[in-house]
Amino acid sequence: MKTALFGALIACAMGTIAIVSPAMVSTAMANDADVMKQLVPTGKLRVGIAYAPKPTPIFAAKDAGGEVRGVPRDLGEAMAKALGVPVELVVTATTNELTDKNVAGEIDIGFMPADDARRQRVDFSPSYFVIESTFLAAGNTDIKTYADVDKPEITVVGINGSTTIRAAGRALKVAKIVPAKSVDEAMEMMKSGSAQAFALTHDSLPPLQAQLPGSRILDGAFQTTGVAISVQKDRPAALAYVKTFVEKAKLDGTVRKAFDSAGLNKLSIAP
Repeated sequence: MKTALFGALIACAMGTIAIVSPAMVSTAMANDADVMKQLVPTGKLRVGIAYAPKPTPIFAAKDAGGEVRGVPRDLGEAMAKALGVPVELVVTATTNELTDKNVAGEIDIGFMPADDARRQRVDFSPSYFVIESTFLAAGNTDIKTYADVDKPEITVVGINGSTTIRAAGRALKVAKIVPAKSVDEAMEMMKSGSAQAFALTHDSLPPLQAQLPGSRILDGAFQTTGVAISVQKDRPAALAYVKTFVEKAKLDGTVRKAFDSAGLNKLSIAP
C-alpha cells in the first residue's frame, strides 16, 4: 500500500483528488513487492555515505564517537522508515567508492553528484541539491583566477574518481592534476605545498579554507552538477520509488530539515 499512499500524497500536493480502486490496490501491492525485491533485497536498506571533515549536502561528518551525521544519513533513514525496514550505513571516504559499491550490489542507495560518467554505471533520482565546483588556492601562491590555475608549474589535487576531478581534467589544459584518496589526504598535500590548488565543490570549501591561512576560494564555477540518490541499473521499481521519495521529500520539508540539522541553513535545495 505504500506505493498507493505515495501516489495519493503526490496527487494531493498537486491539488488533485486520488481515488484508489481495488484494482489499483492490487497493482500497488505488486509494485511494492517489486520495490522490496529490487531496493531492499537483504531486508534492510543499505545506505552508502561518504564522509568529509564537515557535513555538506553530499558528505556526512564523523562525530567524536566515530558516527557519521549529516544529510545523507538523515535522508537514508527517512527512506528506510518509509519502506518500513531497518537501515544499514556503509561509510566510505569518497563518492567514487560509493559508485563502485552500488554497481557491485554492496549498497542499495548512494548519495553523490550525478555526472555523465556515473549515469553510465548507475541510475539517479531527481537532484535534491545543485553543486558548483571551484578551486581552493593556497595562500603562498598568486592564484586568483581560473587562468592562474592552468599553468604548468601548478599542481591541482582532487578526490580520486570524483565528478569534480573529472571536470577539472576537462577544464585544465596544462596544470598537473593528481588524485587523493580522501579530503584529509588532499588537505595534507595543500599544507605541505605539494599541491597549490584543491578542486572541490564550493559548499565543501569554507571549513577547509579555515585550515589554510591566506588561502582563497576562487569565484565562479568550472562545473555545475546535481546531487542525487543512486540505485543499481536495471532496477525500474527501485528507481521509480527513489524518484518519488526525493520529490516528496523536497515537497514535505524532509530535505530542508536534513540540511538545517547539518547546519546548512543557507543552502537552497534543488527545485
